[in-house]
Amino acid sequence: MNNAYGEWIRTQREARGWTQQQLADAAIMTRSHIAHIEAGRRTPSKEDARRLDKALNTGDVLTSFLPDDDAVVADYFEAALELERQAVMIREFALSFVPGILQTERYARAALSTSFPPLSQEERDKLVVTRLKRATVLEDPVWPVVWAMLDEAVLRRAVGGPEVMAEQITHMVRLVEDGRVRVHVLPFGLGVLPLMQGMLTLMRFEDQPPVAYSEGIQVGRVHDSPAMVARLEGAYDLALGDAMPLKESLAFMRATAKEYGHRD
Repeated sequence: MNNAYGEWIRTQREARGWTQQQLADAAIMTRSHIAHIEAGRRTPSKEDARRLDKALNTGDVLTSFLPDDDAVVADYFEAALELERQAVMIREFALSFVPGILQTERYARAALSTSFPPLSQEERDKLVVTRLKRATVLEDPVWPVVWAMLDEAVLRRAVGGPEVMAEQITHMVRLVEDGRVRVHVLPFGLGVLPLMQGMLTLMRFEDQPPVAYSEGIQVGRVHDSPAMVARLEGAYDLALGDAMPLKESLAFMRATAKEYGHRD
C-alpha cells in the first residue's frame, strides 16, 4: 500500500484533534486497524474507506482515491480476501481443491482451467496472480498461523496431471517440514465427515471477533454471527479429531507425491 494514503488519513485525524481511538469509534472500526492503515501496513477495504470518509467528513475522497488493488477474485470472495489479509490464524478445510494460499502457480492455472463460462487467458492470468499474492502471507515466518485439513480427494484428484500434483503436494510437504503450516489428511476410510457440504475457512484476529467463510458452487458467504461461527468451529474440531496426526499426514503426502512421480 502507498503510505501517502495512510499519512493523509493521519493528517486529517490530527487536524481534528482526534486520537486513533476517537477516529476508530467514529468510523466503527478498531484502533489497531486504524493504526495499520495509517502506517501503510494494511489496505483499507471499500467499506473502511466509506466509513472513514463519513467520520472525517471528507466527502468521497478516501473512497475515490483508495489505492489500486489489482486483486481479481469472484465477487462473493472479496470480503473474505480482505479478512484473510488481517487474520492471525487461518484454519482451512478443503474437500476438492488445495486451499488457495497453499497453491502453486501450475496447480492454480489448472484449477482455473475448467471455469464456466470459460475464462480468457488474460482473466486467468489475473486470477492466478491474485492467488499467488494470497500465498505471500506465508512469507512471514510466524504469522498468520495456518492449519489445513484436506480430504484425501484433494490429494487424489490429479489437477493438472501427475507432474503438477507431485509439485503441489511436495510444496505442502516442505511448508509442513519447515514448521510454517500444519496439514492433516482425512482418509477415505472415515466415510461421512462433518464438513462434507463444502469448503470452510475459519479466521481469528488480533482485535476483532472470529469469522468463518464457507463456499459452494458459485457461492460464498462470510459468517460473523458468534453462534454460527461457534457451530462451524465445532464441526471443524470434530472432523480434525478424526484426521490423521501431523506426522502420519506428512508421510501420507510424501507417499502420494511419489505415486505421482516425485523423486526426493
